[in-house]
Amino acid sequence: MRDQNGLTGKHLIDGEWIGGGMAFASKPVTGEGAFFASGGAAEIDRAVRAAEAAFETYGWTTRAARADFLDAIAEEIEVRGEALTAIGSAETGLPEARLEGERGRTCGQLRLFAQHIREGGYLDRRHDVALPERSPLPRPDLRMIQRPIGPVGVFGASNFPLAFSTAGGDTASALAAGCPVVVKGHPGHPGTGEIVARAIAAAIERCGMPSGTFALVQSNDNAAGEALVTHPLIRAVGFTGSFRGGKALFDLACARPEPIPFFGELGAINPVFVLPEALAERGDAIASGWAASLTMGVGQFCTNPGIVVLPEGEGAAGFLRAAAEALADVAPGVMLNDGVAAGYVAGIARLNGSGALTPVFRGPEAPARHASPAIYETTAEAWLAEPALAEEVFGPAGIVIRTKDAAERATLARALAGQLTVTLQMEPGDGDEARGLMPILERKAGRILANGFPTGVEVADAMVHGGPYPATTNFGATSVGTLAIRRFLRPVCFQNIDPALLPDDLQ
Repeated sequence: MRDQNGLTGKHLIDGEWIGGGMAFASKPVTGEGAFFASGGAAEIDRAVRAAEAAFETYGWTTRAARADFLDAIAEEIEVRGEALTAIGSAETGLPEARLEGERGRTCGQLRLFAQHIREGGYLDRRHDVALPERSPLPRPDLRMIQRPIGPVGVFGASNFPLAFSTAGGDTASALAAGCPVVVKGHPGHPGTGEIVARAIAAAIERCGMPSGTFALVQSNDNAAGEALVTHPLIRAVGFTGSFRGGKALFDLACARPEPIPFFGELGAINPVFVLPEALAERGDAIASGWAASLTMGVGQFCTNPGIVVLPEGEGAAGFLRAAAEALADVAPGVMLNDGVAAGYVAGIARLNGSGALTPVFRGPEAPARHASPAIYETTAEAWLAEPALAEEVFGPAGIVIRTKDAAERATLARALAGQLTVTLQMEPGDGDEARGLMPILERKAGRILANGFPTGVEVADAMVHGGPYPATTNFGATSVGTLAIRRFLRPVCFQNIDPALLPDDLQ
């Protein structure tokens, strides 16, 4: 069992490719798998200690030097583009076009953060000049700046092998901040992770950065992840994945002798509220758009719109018919890995076992590691009475909830847990109800959008990809957009410090 890309199957630690730990075999959708070392506490410890040593230099590099480093990583990834597309598609089953787009997004994120730190606004520099003659007490000279926190742990995500994994948004923003990164690779795409790590290693050498600035520890069990979160030298963690796995790691981060921030993005059901006039004027079009969003990427997006809330009546019946028609030609799609596929099967079984739901559509029987779409319908009263229906089913399954009136829709909105997104489908005549919902929805989600669908997250300064718990473990953060850098910085005030001792950005 050997691959055609010349992979070592090893970890990248302190600039060296090393073995360590029992081997595991990758399970690609196409082609033969390859063996990869499965690291544990020893490999994590070595990587984190190298990151701590690197921080003494990397944390005090200039913004210009770090920006050049991020640009170099993007260039090195692009050089390996063909190999990344081939192995990424084989490992995950994602179409080549999707991976090519994701590679562009990954490189775009790196370059966006490079530009962001060159501009310097994120430092939030403040200076209160000394007032020695002030009465009754003099004021000291005070200078404040945002500074990097230290080594950061990052977990690769299953559904975005490039944009949310080895060199994804968490890694890019931490490196931009001045923090070395230790990545726990995702076992669903270890070959993709190794190729990206090779790109980062090449950029480290090109730019003369410390060898411990970045590490990749491959692993297919929980030991490495637990060791990373609990290592005393790790100062923060970025995670994108399931609620169950993320919550377990979050609890470990909080239980440390010195707790650290755990920035976990755990998914959501991302409700879509279709208001009365919108349903009457373009219900069929909204239904078709929802079906396309629901099945995009076989539903394996954290912003997948899992529920639709709309008025009961003929409009709702027409919406369901149009959604079913739109799904009729959707073939079963391959899922990212066996675990994700098994989770979808279990989720569908849970929905099928609920007496509150009526099946509306179910696609054809799916082969192993594949999923077919499914939609169900229910009333707001029944949905509210069964809290388990608000749990995410990761895949192309959705629930349409019929409501009696605006008051019941508001009641349902208030009952929502934290979400990544909430969508309003509305027309001008729905303005009064939309205005009434906004104060409720603003407290529920990190992104509120109108007359669109939430799949597709723009990488931009104003983007927020986060939300109240349980969508994320930190409601004040985003994992997409330039504000993501703030997760890995902390304010430091310098009082009456000789300017020669200050960081360069305060000179």
